[in-house]
Amino acid sequence: MSGKTKHNLLWTVVNTCRLLVSITFVFSGGVKLVDPVGMQYKIEDYLAAFGIACSPDAVWPLLLAVALPLLEFLLGIYLFFGIRRRLASWTAFGFMLLYTPLTLWLALTNGVADCGCFGDAIHLTNWQTFWKNVALFMMTFIIWWKGRHMTRFISENAQWLISLYSLFYGLFVAGMCLYNEPIIDFRPYHIGQHIPSAMEWPDDPNATPEILDFNFFVEEEPEVDAQTVLADTSYTFLLISPHLEFADDGDMDLINDANEYARRQGYRFLALTASDDEAIHRWQDLTGADYPFAFMDELELKTMARSNPALLLLHDGTIVAKWPSHAIPTEELQEDPLYTLSLAHPELDSYRSSLLRLLLWYLLPLFALTFIDRFVFSLKWWRRKRQTAKND
Repeated sequence: MSGKTKHNLLWTVVNTCRLLVSITFVFSGGVKLVDPVGMQYKIEDYLAAFGIACSPDAVWPLLLAVALPLLEFLLGIYLFFGIRRRLASWTAFGFMLLYTPLTLWLALTNGVADCGCFGDAIHLTNWQTFWKNVALFMMTFIIWWKGRHMTRFISENAQWLISLYSLFYGLFVAGMCLYNEPIIDFRPYHIGQHIPSAMEWPDDPNATPEILDFNFFVEEEPEVDAQTVLADTSYTFLLISPHLEFADDGDMDLINDANEYARRQGYRFLALTASDDEAIHRWQDLTGADYPFAFMDELELKTMARSNPALLLLHDGTIVAKWPSHAIPTEELQEDPLYTLSLAHPELDSYRSSLLRLLLWYLLPLFALTFIDRFVFSLKWWRRKRQTAKND
């Protein structure tokens, strides 16, 4: 094999691996940045599997839940554009050097049921995750070993701009999804979901329903249970709080106003929590809550909403709205019944359209920066070539 053929083959292998790894890292980091609280829950699952106690109000798992996907996202961007090639190749290889043995342990012990490597967007078994990481490990090794063959898509002078832009974009998305609910909701309790249909067993014997454990019991109203609520052809407000002890009580006026509105209109208003009676009584004393409480599984509550507390609106078993407590639209909830309000009839966005908007927010400025950089680089090259021709 000639030297040129060998070089071309190696260039093809390295850059193919580089693009595959970069796409995987960008996707993996991106879907977790749109749901940092979900990533926090997954980190807490890992800590529990390793026997490390973590309080529900601890801050550092949330910081990790933002930092790790952000690093993964940036690594993908670095590898794609060829930014800081040596640093990016070493870091990516180090990532897989850590994650591959970890996922082998998960596959052998099943310590955590779902690794969470793609958030809630794609669920893999632990063995599927391990073999996926083996493939990534081999590709990152090739990139680390022969990283000098990576083609740079951006000039050295402009790479800091792409880096900063990607960093701020990632932080912006994570912050927006922390303050509100995730922009793209991959969970089974997304707006537009008909819960009874999601609880039906599929024809495939190897598949399970999207929702397995939507169940609760209202002690103050024994006749009210989950099936009663789902069968109600009217509207039901569900206040979601996995832990009342750590719920934000700064928007209690909005919640109480929504409860008063529901009472005037004849709608049901329930609070679902995994907290004990002591925490419920403390919440009632603190906020003046006079709505009934029901106990529900903590994991299910965390899946339903990321904010603590959050408010869900059901109509005939379908989720028609979901708000963090600070965004409850009490100005609209005055005297008119819900069926006359647009907020009870949302225009449902598909995952595809939401994803497209999220991508365009990032890609359009990125392509503009890249085009300007390439144009300036080409212009300088043309001028140098022209000057050289004159000198000759």
